[in-house]
Amino acid sequence: MSLDPQYFADLYASNEDPWAFRTRWYEKRKRELVMACLPRQCYQHAFEPACANGELSALLAERCAELLCQDLDPTAVGLARARLVNAHNASVELARLPADWPGGRFDLIVLSEIGYYLDPTDWLQVIEQSVASLTYDGGLLACHWKHPIAGCPQDGRDVHRMLARHLPLYVQLQHEEADFVLEYWACQPSVVDLDETCP
Repeated sequence: MSLDPQYFADLYASNEDPWAFRTRWYEKRKRELVMACLPRQCYQHAFEPACANGELSALLAERCAELLCQDLDPTAVGLARARLVNAHNASVELARLPADWPGGRFDLIVLSEIGYYLDPTDWLQVIEQSVASLTYDGGLLACHWKHPIAGCPQDGRDVHRMLARHLPLYVQLQHEEADFVLEYWACQPSVVDLDETCP
């Protein structure tokens, strides 16, 4: 993470939900849009870095056989673990991107509200790591606030421009509103699986 971890420690020091993920309608609606935009009903092995307090993670866990979550802040990791206590298919690790990218392959990677905390060099490394970690039929979903954030090296528009430039994947979905952009890319030109069943 390009920003100093103290930035996030300061946020969590006085508030377990510094972005109001649990209470704001904007955040609840956006999570529901994220889930609705996932073209497959079920994923086998998903990865969500920068999971914060686990609100999106709880929904992802319902659609995945296995979910790996990460965050660089120990308070966030504890909160996410508590949120996912009944999701036995989910695990939460303390890790910092891009250095602590996990091993293994994923058929879903969710990069939500993370890119602008990374400078372009680190963000490019995350993009390259994502591509290298996707299964042959995998997909990547990215969702970001579009406006500048004080102290951040990029905004959401910058983040998604880099994704469009460097992802050698098929664009499956693009949804843009005044405040955020949501996109899904896939390794294959079609993601329809007529025989899909959930674990």
